[in-house]
Amino acid sequence: MNMNNRFDAIVVGGGPAGSTCAHRLKRQGKNVVIFDKKQFPRVKPCAGWITPQVIESIQLDMADYAKQNTLQPITSFRTGILGRRLVETRYETPVSYGIRRVEFDDYLLRQSGVDCHHESISQIERAGGLWRINDRYETPILIGAGGHFCPVARHLRLSAAPNHSPDDQIQVHPDKSKSKSKSKSKSKSKRNGIVVFAQEVEFKITSDQDDPRHVQAERPELYFCEDLAGYGWCFRKGDYLNIGLGRIDASDLSQHVRSFCDYLRKEHKVAGDIPSKFLGHAYQLYASPSHVLGTAGALLIGDAAGLAYPQSGEGIRPAIESGILAAKVIADSTGEIDAETLSNYAGAIESRLGPARPLQQMGWLPVSWLQSVAAVLMQTRWFARTQVIEDWFLHRHTQALVE
Repeated sequence: MNMNNRFDAIVVGGGPAGSTCAHRLKRQGKNVVIFDKKQFPRVKPCAGWITPQVIESIQLDMADYAKQNTLQPITSFRTGILGRRLVETRYETPVSYGIRRVEFDDYLLRQSGVDCHHESISQIERAGGLWRINDRYETPILIGAGGHFCPVARHLRLSAAPNHSPDDQIQVHPDKSKSKSKSKSKSKSKRNGIVVFAQEVEFKITSDQDDPRHVQAERPELYFCEDLAGYGWCFRKGDYLNIGLGRIDASDLSQHVRSFCDYLRKEHKVAGDIPSKFLGHAYQLYASPSHVLGTAGALLIGDAAGLAYPQSGEGIRPAIESGILAAKVIADSTGEIDAETLSNYAGAIESRLGPARPLQQMGWLPVSWLQSVAAVLMQTRWFARTQVIEDWFLHRHTQALVE
């Protein structure tokens, strides 16, 4: 093995979770590298906002970031059931900031100072206490941060199957895993937890689309589906507009998205045709008691571990915090990911996010017997502010995770 191909740690995935974790591992003095098949900056579907707690956790220099990137202050929200009256919740100072993932992820990756190899992961095997990647790279520590279809996460799930062991060589084809038929979505959710399927688009607003009746830049609008299986959003970030809809039931998702866009046009939130193609993505909610967070020598972070907030599906903050926690337990360990390290990481995640429980117990939306009054609850200012915005979406009363 070429010593140039041996690393103290390999992080698979260059998004917020991966770059945050790699940055902290590097600060520990580790020789670390990131693998991500995409060239950065790259398009990443995401509504995209960060709270002041995230800014504090990553010590983001807001003035420096805003020089060349979108950083849209958010001082209010409009929320409600799709097709019914929306409630506006206002704040005197910004409670969040809109970002574009194409910019934010690239900025964090560059700020990490960690080299990124733009190479797909096609092979993972473990032997002699080391991970061997693509038959060329070796490391004792492997971090999966590649989102819902992360090849490391897939390897760990396959390794956990009855006919496999963690030391088996497994061929990984991450691109094929995305092409599964949507008809299998329900069985996937049962096997891998509760999965949100979403479609969204982000495009630059032209002069003829800029109308005062449209969505205000400082005020995202959130529209919950009438059946409470998800929600849509319309969010302006400076000169860009982000529209999307996600549901925990993938059936007829495209039709739901089309109907949502028709509604937005009718309400003058958008004008004319949407100039870009909707992109699809998926992520798992932290709402299953059977989460796989790692194995000997490996940890999963962010969406690869299925850590999106169950109430809102927001994943940037738990991704960044899980990256910080993973780096910390590694620093506190004997230099390897053993049973104690795994236990400490699982405990840190549970301490931060609470125990993973079935969706009905999490308050993602009112449980079935409350659905008949959900529209009434959504139209009350108290519920919109304290439950929907501050608890579900902003987690405003949870302090920042800092070192």
